Amino acid sequence: MSHPLDKGWNKKAPPLQGRGLGWGLSIERIQWLQMRASEMRRNPTEPETRLWRHLSNSQLEGHKFRRQAVVGPFIADFLCPQSGLIVEVDGDTHDEAKDRLRDDWLGQHGYQVMRVTNFDVMSNVEGVVQVIASALNDSPRRWDSPHPNPSPEGEGLEIATQ
Repeated sequence: MSHPLDKGWNKKAPPLQGRGLGWGLSIERIQWLQMRASEMRRNPTEPETRLWRHLSNSQLEGHKFRRQAVVGPFIADFLCPQSGLIVEVDGDTHDEAKDRLRDDWLGQHGYQVMRVTNFDVMSNVEGVVQVIASALNDSPRRWDSPHPNPSPEGEGLEIATQ
């Protein structure tokens, strides 16, 4: 008998994630990552809350960000999918060796990681936002608008008549 959450998936087949890259994570691991990311969105740190005020609703030069986004086997604090920019807000407990390995993995999969400290966000959030905007402007776009996966049969597109 299948579990109600498995939706008929074959647990032995690696799921496709990351635009079809197939990161080889089990369904259980993906569910755990998504649950953990959801918990982290509900209980952000104060620096994450302050930075999110500047990144949410595409208010940073129109760039869309997601917070606590699952990327492969990791959870990114903030992700701009179009540019592939990940912004990590680091506290005092970060392990530099593990961060380096994580950043290398993400870099190999097309992401650029920018790290800022809690102190920087708390003492100079405007400066942090300027540095993020600069990185976004220097990053190549992964796709042009509209989104590469449009609605079926042009659904939702408006045709301008003049």
